Amino acid sequence: MTNSKLNYFKNCTTLEEVKSLYKELAKTNHPDKGGDIVVMQAINAEYSIACKIIASGAGMTSEEFEQSILDSEAYKNAINAVINLENITVECVGNWVWVTGNTYPHKDILKSAGFMFAGKKKAWYFRTADFAVKNRNNRFSLEDIKNKYGSKVISANYQRSIA
Repeated sequence: MTNSKLNYFKNCTTLEEVKSLYKELAKTNHPDKGGDIVVMQAINAEYSIACKIIASGAGMTSEEFEQSILDSEAYKNAINAVINLENITVECVGNWVWVTGNTYPHKDILKSAGFMFAGKKKAWYFRTADFAVKNRNNRFSLEDIKNKYGSKVISANYQRSIA
């Protein structure tokens, strides 16, 4: 993608690349991670522009394009809401975001960010309506799902307790 407005996402050619790069940039540039707020705001602005440029070139209808932007924003907001919680791991598995670890102290934050609890997996997940599971007869473990769709840890935020 070539666009003079873009610095961070200029080499991305797919929405997946844009989303993946955004997650990496947020992990290192988010103000809660020691990054600069101005840099993070620039990344956020470019992220929206990059999504728009790629989506418009992908032959999407205006409704599909609008939904892709809303989905991108939803994922971004969900991840930003939980990325700095202590003693958890935030992980992308396919089109879902999973949160594992000591989540109980953070359950209210997770709920308010749109995450849902999967009791059998003992993990929280976030996904947009487009990626809802339609056939719940096949119950897979979280490990099975990771093996099937791939997994990328966004943040593993653990604090060591001093004894």
